[in-house]
Parts: sequence; structure tokens; C-alpha cells
Amino acid sequence: MKPKRIENQPQEDLFRSRLDHIINLRHELVKLADAIDWNFLESKVTPFYAAEGRPGVPVRLMAGLHILKQMYNLSDDGVCDRWVYDPYFQHFCGETYFQHDFPIERSSMTHFRHRVGEEFCVALLQESLHTAHKLGALETQQMKSVIVDTTVQPKAVTFPTDAKLRYKAIVALTELAKQHGVQLRQSYTRVGKSALIASSRYRHAKQMKRAKRVEKKLNTYLGRVIRDIERKINPDDALRLVFKEALKKANQIHTQQKTDTDKIYSWHAPEVECISKGKAHKPYEFGCKVSITTHVKPALAGHFVCHAKAFHGRPYDGHTLTLVLQEMHQQTGIIAERAYTDKGYRGHQHEGKPRVFISGQKRGVTATIKRELRRRSVVEPLIGHLKNEGRLGRNYLLGELGDKINVLLVSAGYNFKLILRWLRLLLAFILIQLTQPSKPCLMQN
Repeated sequence: MKPKRIENQPQEDLFRSRLDHIINLRHELVKLADAIDWNFLESKVTPFYAAEGRPGVPVRLMAGLHILKQMYNLSDDGVCDRWVYDPYFQHFCGETYFQHDFPIERSSMTHFRHRVGEEFCVALLQESLHTAHKLGALETQQMKSVIVDTTVQPKAVTFPTDAKLRYKAIVALTELAKQHGVQLRQSYTRVGKSALIASSRYRHAKQMKRAKRVEKKLNTYLGRVIRDIERKINPDDALRLVFKEALKKANQIHTQQKTDTDKIYSWHAPEVECISKGKAHKPYEFGCKVSITTHVKPALAGHFVCHAKAFHGRPYDGHTLTLVLQEMHQQTGIIAERAYTDKGYRGHQHEGKPRVFISGQKRGVTATIKRELRRRSVVEPLIGHLKNEGRLGRNYLLGELGDKINVLLVSAGYNFKLILRWLRLLLAFILIQLTQPSKPCLMQN
């Protein structure tokens, strides 16, 4: 059933405390909650719910929890725990009276993300830009010139090695066989663990021949487990369906070579890709490519994220540019005039508006474009803030959908965080002006 709306209750309750009697109504979170168009967010969620059945969780509660989570860099458990004792969090999520218990299960946030998907997260990013424009923190003219850059969104996986992957596949297959009553000749978990430990010790001692011999033995164990399971489940169609995905991953891990392009790097996250960075301190990262777009001219509140998108399949940067610029126009309604990129976008083949200028370009560069081209590097600290102060530095959400959702939520949370800081500074400036003593007027005789 469609989510119920949180209605304002003007009538007093003798046994409960109203939040507007507890909190400071001039607080920046209160001002931000008043500026956000919650009806717009609710309209984006309504198509994902049926007309009948149990009422859904209020949209303002779920959207508010996700915004607060990203603004304060909290986990799902962390934002739920803080919501219970923070009245400003409760007011931001639409509560009228102070609540002593969390109204939903923590897992409801995960189910909500899976239900609404990428579309609602795009709406959150749109609303963050609209709120900034409504409060005067961002002007339309400032989004006429944009900067586009890519980075890597690392996944929450351990550093992959062939030995660890093979042992993980053995353990996962034997556990699945045990759950469904498939009797194996030998599980190989004990001898496999000994081989894994021996491999790491040999490599630490630079004894590579011995390490490769042990890893080959571990691969043999994996092959035996795969063939044993395939023989046992062959007559049963239901078991073949249960083991289909696990056997597919195990067979790929068993046969993949060092030079393969479609390797599996993690058992629980097979969508992870190895992306070369070309940097001495971090030559490789394991995750997916992400495009970040911001504006050249700084707004009063800072540099906002105008567009964000995750890409899978390791596409070339130049091949993503047209899609990024088209989606930014669709989401913001603003046609940018100029776009600035680094040298990784050479050969982009983008035509029409906006005109694209690559770092180091000499032809067709006026004084204004040259000045804006020097500001292309402002996107680098923005990406650093998203990774270090946001949750872009390590993605804990599951699957390819989790990659797409995480970058959008992080970007929207960063924009709301800039608005929050802008409101705080604006309020401080007004208070200073009001408390300053007026200067005496000097009158001439």
C-alpha cells in the first residue's frame, strides 16, 4: 500500500513533548527541513507502491534518514541509533512529538533502497540543487560552465589473490552443499586452509616456486569439489537451480588466468572491476568508475555536485561524456554552454552544446575560457571530500544497483551538507549584525 503521510498535529498531548517546544527553531536543520520539497520526493516514490495492502513507511522518514546518514557520514545502524536521542533528527524526519523508540526496523532502509532504486536517488540529487537555488546558495548562471571528471568508487572487498578466491569458493560450495543435504566425498576445507596459509608464507619469503605449487594444489581441490557437486546434483533439477550461480562463479575462478579481462575478484561481489590508476601509491583500485560533474564558478555555499553516475564495464572516459551531459540537462533543466575535462577525455566525439574543452587545449581558447580552464582542478578536492568525508571512499551497498545508488546518495548528501553550512554561516552573520552596537553618527556644525 502507498506510504502514509505524516500530518502536523496542532492539538496538544498531555503526556508527550512537542519537538517545537524542545528544539531551537532557528537551527540550520530546522531551516533545511522547511526548505526541502517533501511532496516532490513523495511523488517520485508513489509509483513503487501498490494501492492495496499494508501502509508503507512515510516517505519523509525514509528520505530524511538517508539524507542525515550521508550528511553526517553514518551507517544505517548509526543514523537509526542517533535518531532516537536527537530531537533535531526527529523533527527533520517529520515527527511532531519526541519519540523514545525507533518506529521501524533498521532493515527497512535496505528494503526501501531496493524498492525505489536509482530513480529516487536521482530525485534526491535534483532536490538538493533545487533547495540550494531556492535558498540563494546556488545561482542558475553558475551552472552554465561545468567540469566533468571520473574517479573510482572502491567496493568493500579484501585485496584479491588467486589463493584466497579459490579457498573462498571451496568454503562457499561446501556450506551450500551442507545446507541442502548433498554429501561430498571430501570437503577440502581443512587442507585448503593449510594450503592458503602456506601460500601466503611462501610469498612473504619470496619463495615463488613453492607458493605457485601450493596454489596449484588449492586449485585442484576446488576442481574436485566442483566435479563432485555436479555429479551429485545432476539427477535433481531443483538442486541444479540452487547451485547454478555458485557453480558458475566457482568454475570461472577455477579456470581464469592472469591475462583474462572478465575476471572475478570477489566471491560476494562479482561485479567488482580492477581499474588501473597509474599512481605509485595506488596502482590499482577494485570497484567501478564514477563520473562527477560540478560547476566552474564557485557558488556562495561552495561547489555543488551537479551530476553523478556510476559506470560498469570500465568504459573509456571520453565515451561517457555525451551521456553525462545529456542526463545533466534532463535532471537540472539547464543547458550548459561549456564543459571542461582532463586529457583522459580526448577523442570524446561530443557535438553541439555544451562545447567541450580539454586541459592543455590551445585552439579556440579565449581569455574567458583560458581563465575557466585553469579552474578545472577544483573538481579534485570535491572528489576528495566525497571520499574522505562522505561514503564514496568505500561502498558497502550490494551489487551493481548498490554502486549506482551509493554515488547518488553521497552526492545528494554532500549538497545538503553545503546548504547546512551555508545556513549556519548565514544565521551567524545575521546574529552578529543584530548584536553589533551601532556607530554614532558624526554631525557637523
